[in-house]
Amino acid sequence: MTDWTALTAAIAAAETAKTEGGGCKLGVAIISPNGTSFAHNAGRRFTAASTVKIPIMVELFRRIDQGRDSLDHIHVLRAEDQATGGGVVKELHPGITFTVADLCYLMMAISDNSTTNILINRVGMAETNATMQSLGMTNSVLGRPMRGRPPLPGESENWAVPGEYASLIAALFANTAASPISCAAMIGQLEKQTNDRRIARHLPRTNRPRWGSKTGSLPGVTNDVGFIMTPTGPLILSIYVEIADPIAGKAISDPNTGEAIIGDLARAALAAVT
Repeated sequence: MTDWTALTAAIAAAETAKTEGGGCKLGVAIISPNGTSFAHNAGRRFTAASTVKIPIMVELFRRIDQGRDSLDHIHVLRAEDQATGGGVVKELHPGITFTVADLCYLMMAISDNSTTNILINRVGMAETNATMQSLGMTNSVLGRPMRGRPPLPGESENWAVPGEYASLIAALFANTAASPISCAAMIGQLEKQTNDRRIARHLPRTNRPRWGSKTGSLPGVTNDVGFIMTPTGPLILSIYVEIADPIAGKAISDPNTGEAIIGDLARAALAAVT
């Protein structure tokens, strides 16, 4: 039986410590290589930020499986495609050409908002939500395009339930989210993540195990969803961090603290299963 004592203690320490400006609330869902699980606020809704790009990718690869799209198809960048927030495509000139594979890489590896919105338009928001529902993600939702900011009054939000996102990663490894070829390709996309300051924070620099994830960040929000490969299989981690000022009642920007928390929780989870 997996001993999660150290992980439980790390969560308690993070939620009770005084962070910059206020309190911290965590959502944690872990699936060990042997299938046992750990949950802390795993059924609660958290702001998804860019972790919502994982189901967008799943919908894209399902369309590819159906012959309705291809990684080789070309998209010509238009001025109206360029979105605010994270990424580099907003700085490029209209008219540049991308393959769908390029768009997916930029969305997943560097969390580019422009390419994400191009893919949302390509695969459909309603279709992505239907795929999420079909995979058991009944309370997670893709509610709006990427804008690099929290929603304004009256705007929908992108919501994530940590347990549902952990199950989504498990579905990739089980080859049930799409075809086996597509699931392997999506795991490969997660492995191209360029931010190693969260789930991978405490992994060794040499002989580093396979790992992959999709991060998400907004003011007061620091998330990471992915896996670390162990000798007995993948350790799946879905970690959501909210840091807010309890007096002012608003989110604050504290990504360094959030990243450190995620790294510490991932280290504790990995120690529990290895």
